[in-house]
Amino acid sequence: MTSPNGRRILIVVENLPVPLDRRVWLEATTLKAAGYEVSVICPTGRGWDKQYEEIEGIHIYRYPEPVEAHSGAVAYAREYLHSLVHWFRLARKVRRERGFDVIQGCNPPDLIFLLAWWYRPRGVRYLFDHHDVCPELFEAKFGKKGLLYTVMLIWEKMTFWTASVSIATNESFREIALRRGRMAAEDVFVVRSAPKIEKFEIRPADPAMRKGAGTVLGYVGVIGQQEGMDLLVAAADHLIRAMGRADVHFLIVGFGPELPNVEADVAARGLSEHFTFTGALYGDDLLRALNSCDIGVSPDPKNEMNDISTMNKVMEYMTLEKPVVQFDLKEGRASAGEASVYASANDPVDFAAKIALLMDAPERRREMGRTGRERVLRELSWAHSSPKLLAAYDRIFAKLGR
Repeated sequence: MTSPNGRRILIVVENLPVPLDRRVWLEATTLKAAGYEVSVICPTGRGWDKQYEEIEGIHIYRYPEPVEAHSGAVAYAREYLHSLVHWFRLARKVRRERGFDVIQGCNPPDLIFLLAWWYRPRGVRYLFDHHDVCPELFEAKFGKKGLLYTVMLIWEKMTFWTASVSIATNESFREIALRRGRMAAEDVFVVRSAPKIEKFEIRPADPAMRKGAGTVLGYVGVIGQQEGMDLLVAAADHLIRAMGRADVHFLIVGFGPELPNVEADVAARGLSEHFTFTGALYGDDLLRALNSCDIGVSPDPKNEMNDISTMNKVMEYMTLEKPVVQFDLKEGRASAGEASVYASANDPVDFAAKIALLMDAPERRREMGRTGRERVLRELSWAHSSPKLLAAYDRIFAKLGR
C-alpha cells in the first residue's frame, strides 16, 4: 500500500498501548492527516487487547503486555527481552504488509535502536522520540548510580548515534540530545507533549464527584514510584490534621504499580473519607472528573529526572483553567509560569501550605486558571507542536532524498 505522499512510518512504543498513549496517538493521527502511511507496534493492556486493528486509518499491531518490572535489573531484563522479541516479529509483519521507510522509536526503554540497526541496511532510517531521560529515570527509581546506570548511558548514546533525527519534549531534553547525544542542532526538534484543545472542553462540575467538599484537589496520571504520591498523602495529612482544613477532597485519577500502597497509606492515616481513587478514566469520564476539581496537584518530587521533564497533567489542568500546585521544578515553571504556585522541593508541609493559600483565594485561583488556559492557547497546545513534528519528518525524508 502506498500513502498519498509515498511516506511510510512505523512507530514503536513499549510503555503504553495505543491509542491510550496520548502523545503517540497525537503524533500518529497528525502524520496520517498529513498523508503518511502510519503503523504502530505497542503492547496490549487497559482494554486495548486486539492483536491488530485499524483506528482512524492507523494500523495498530499489538503484542502481549509484558509483566511490569518493579523488582530490579532482572525483572527489567525480562520485560525488555519480551518486548524486543515482539518488536522484531511484528516489524517483519508490518514490513511485509505495509512497508516502512522510517522507524520512530518512543522510549523507554532506550533499546529500539536495535530494531533500527536491523533495518538500516534496507534503507530505513531512525527517528528517536525522546519521552523520558532513561539514565535519570533509573536513578529516580533506584536512588543510586553504578554499572547499570552506566549501561543506561551507553544505550542512550547508541540511540542518539543511530537516530538521523530526534524529537525532544522540551528544551531540556533538546540540550541532552545536543550535549550527551552529540546530535547536530538542525537534527533536533522540540515537539512538546501538549493537549489537543478540542478534546479538553471546560464543562460544569459533577456534584457527585465533589463529595460535598468545599475544595476538590485533582490528580491525574500514573501512580508509580517516582510520581510523589507519598508526598501528596503526607501533604493532605498535614493540611487536614495539623492545619484543620478538613473541608477538602482529593480526587485521584489514574493507575500504576504504587496504587495499592497509596490507598493503604491513606487508610492508615485515617484519611479515606477525603480521598476517591477512580482508577483510569478516559474521554468524557476523565473530563467530568477534571472539571469537578478546583485545583490541580502535581506532586512529582524534585530529582534529576523530574526537574527536566514536562508533566502532561500540568498541561491538562491548565487547559481546563485549573490553577496548579507543584514542587519547584525547572520544566514545571517553564510550562506553567504564573498559572501555578510552587512548593519548596519535596516538602509536603509547604505543599500543604500552598494548597491552603489557594483555598483561601478563590479570585486568585480563577485568574491563575485563565492565565494557564491562555498560555496553552497561545503557545503550548498540540496545534503549536504538530508543525514541528512534520518539520522533523521533512528533515529525515530529506536525508533519504525524498
